[in-house]
Amino acid sequence: MSQHPSGPRAGFRLMHVHAHPDDESSKGAASTARYVAEGVDVHVVTCTGGERGSILNPKMDRPDILENISEIRRQEMERARDILGITQDWLGFVDSGWPEGDPLPPLPEGCFAQAPLEEAAAPLVRLIRQFRPHVLTTYDERGGYPHPDHIKCHEISVEAFHAAADPERYPELGQPWQAQKLYYHHSFNRPKTLALHQAMLDHGLESPYAERLEKWEPEPEWDARITTRVPCGEYFGVRDQALLAHATQIDPDGSWFAIPRELQEKVWPTEDYELVVSHVPSQVPEDDLFAGIVDPA
Repeated sequence: MSQHPSGPRAGFRLMHVHAHPDDESSKGAASTARYVAEGVDVHVVTCTGGERGSILNPKMDRPDILENISEIRRQEMERARDILGITQDWLGFVDSGWPEGDPLPPLPEGCFAQAPLEEAAAPLVRLIRQFRPHVLTTYDERGGYPHPDHIKCHEISVEAFHAAADPERYPELGQPWQAQKLYYHHSFNRPKTLALHQAMLDHGLESPYAERLEKWEPEPEWDARITTRVPCGEYFGVRDQALLAHATQIDPDGSWFAIPRELQEKVWPTEDYELVVSHVPSQVPEDDLFAGIVDPA
């Protein structure tokens, strides 16, 4: 599983737990690329195959793509993985899809969001004990956005973070391992969106966020949960390449790329996280997910 990287951070291990293929590229990918460049061994766990994801790129919305969506999304993930320089495992659960309608329809039988918590967390416990990350990241309790798989991903990540360290839990899944820190992604926070929106207007450009911000109620106490801003602007290009690898999900002419990269680097050159659990002394605010972890051995 390990790539045996070299660099100033060799020996440090970081695990990101994501719901679908493409989430690893849309959330935290520039900080991932930065850490990989510094020698950190980064491992992504993808809970589902993204089988029920909509085709969001009009150029890929064709019957032949739809018929082979599972295999295509695996191939996209492989390309993104190579671009980011990470290793990756699939947990093997089936995408729950995004429920639409009023009232909302029941979730599909056998999908990830319906799996019992302990059963869904077990394969993640096994991977944590094998890979032995110093830091684990996942989504907040709202899932980043309220997709049932994102919320389930949050639940199993928190469960597995604690359970993997407990010798009495899942004893058949390997030697216990205590990850030192647990973080939640806050990729799409309102202050960042507002700052990018304003920068576009200041430059006489059309902002892709106008409509979203109109409906977005300010929640200062939620935004205040961000503790850690990782500088990674110089890796936004790697992030964009990884995003484009997910061609069924990412429209190259869509809002992902509407804001010039130079502007992003100037206005908001960090990716933002919330430190939730730390077993090492670390003062917030931080600018590094490994702050306080002195010796990876």
